[in-house]
Amino acid sequence: MEPRPLKKPEWLKIRMASGASFAATRQLLNRHSLHTVCRSALCPNLQECWSRGTATFLLLGNSCTRSCRFCAVDKNSRPHVPDPDEPENIAAAVQSMLLKHTVLTSVTRDDLVDGGSGHWVETIRATRALVPGVTIECLIPDFNNEEASLDLVMREMPDVLNHNIETVPSLYGKVRPEANYRNSLRIIERAKKTHGLVTKSGIMVGMGETPEEIASAIDDLHRHGCDMITIGQYLQPSADHLPVVRYVTPEEFTAYRVLAETAGFRNVQSGPFVRSSYHAEALSTGHSSFQ
Repeated sequence: MEPRPLKKPEWLKIRMASGASFAATRQLLNRHSLHTVCRSALCPNLQECWSRGTATFLLLGNSCTRSCRFCAVDKNSRPHVPDPDEPENIAAAVQSMLLKHTVLTSVTRDDLVDGGSGHWVETIRATRALVPGVTIECLIPDFNNEEASLDLVMREMPDVLNHNIETVPSLYGKVRPEANYRNSLRIIERAKKTHGLVTKSGIMVGMGETPEEIASAIDDLHRHGCDMITIGQYLQPSADHLPVVRYVTPEEFTAYRVLAETAGFRNVQSGPFVRSSYHAEALSTGHSSFQ
């Protein structure tokens, strides 16, 4: 018999926001036929971020070739061919939204020879050409751990190179079975040591990890050259995804923030609703906070 889902505590109740800016963001994204991780991954902050006129653009379509059990993005071993107009459309959206800082991410495309890294480069270049001065944060997949594909994107010198470890090593087998914890750490290390990039990573909690394992993961990231970290509560997208094991309290998130700051991270976001790109502009410019 399946255990009953945990009841959400008071601190996880979202105050819905909307208005003219929310509607304008939605219309703009629809007009350019763009995907966002906000909508595709059922992010709990969608209402807030869209109401502020911000969004995280999702490259390479809306279907992922991996089967991570925490993620709401559609799974498809043979997704559509990448849209050749997507780089220019994303650049146009960044310009229309008057963004000073933009976050790019993508589904994982193991079906593509380069993992989609060439498409990433086109998008970065198109955005910088149309919106000079915009800062760009790249939340990249592992590109099958192919150094040539990783270097292709890293050589574009994004202002922030983000790659999430997502969880602790003991949970990789059931949370993200096609990924590798050590490889993810090496990607962060490569971005820092080989390319001199500002680096960032994120962890979800509440999936069955222990506080000691989170402390160890925080230490691992710092030792591999990670500058910034986000720590947030895992929320089950549907009954088909991994269940929440426990809801981490705001006090525990505060303790994780202090732990990360003490370890030497220059910026930390730690709180129930924190996600990889939540308040990304503030994080990239030097504000450490608890949400």
